[in-house]
Amino acid sequence: MTGHVTVTDEDAVRVIKLTRPEKKNAITQDMYRDMSAAIDSAQGDPSIRCLIISGEPGVFTAGNDLEDFLKDGTSNTGTPRASNAIKFLHSLAHNSKPIVASVDGIAIGIGTTMLFHCDQVIASTKATFATPFIHLGLVPEGASSLLAPWLMGHQRAFSMLVMGRTLNAEEAHDAGFVNAVVAPDHLDAEARKVAREIAALPAEAVAVSRKLLKHAPEDLTRRIDHESQLFGERMRSAEAIAAFKAFFSRKRG
Repeated sequence: MTGHVTVTDEDAVRVIKLTRPEKKNAITQDMYRDMSAAIDSAQGDPSIRCLIISGEPGVFTAGNDLEDFLKDGTSNTGTPRASNAIKFLHSLAHNSKPIVASVDGIAIGIGTTMLFHCDQVIASTKATFATPFIHLGLVPEGASSLLAPWLMGHQRAFSMLVMGRTLNAEEAHDAGFVNAVVAPDHLDAEARKVAREIAALPAEAVAVSRKLLKHAPEDLTRRIDHESQLFGERMRSAEAIAAFKAFFSRKRG
């Protein structure tokens, strides 16, 4: 473990928490690896009946750590883009345990697209959701091009994934990918309450029913891999290179 992801088992609930507040929980390749391990190791453990993914109070995640991401994604054009990030997405696609997301503050990029794989999303009133891929000359990832239109309809998905529109908690609730909006100081307790409620249900019946409701894992991974290929091509495009230069210039300014 890197120390930026903590994993604790609370009875039948595994809590996976991003703990890098000094960088707004921006996710590095090592953090992706740790989250994947926490999800994968729960699959064969019957004592774990539900997962929670959360961040620090006030921030879910700013998405990818861009400097770490660029280094990984452009270091060798002959290898898959950001392998640990893709492995994490595959872990989500193949996961058979219900996932509750607890979202406070910003959820940017994969911080939003990972939520489309979750079964319950509890957001604080201060949560915001943004997928600014196009502004960086990139394309959606995480099978979001499949899941977002399925969850919220084409027009809302287009506004979010292509136009880069940010949604607040109530708008995300109206769009259908947030289940409940609560005060920030009630968020942690509400997420745990929901997770315990799920964990108390008959596990086999939950697993079979969840599988019926979800896209097939092979459909998700096929879309994840296709998006990843296009994402890698876009990262080397003139548009993306210019967009990243402008982003880092503003960041230093």
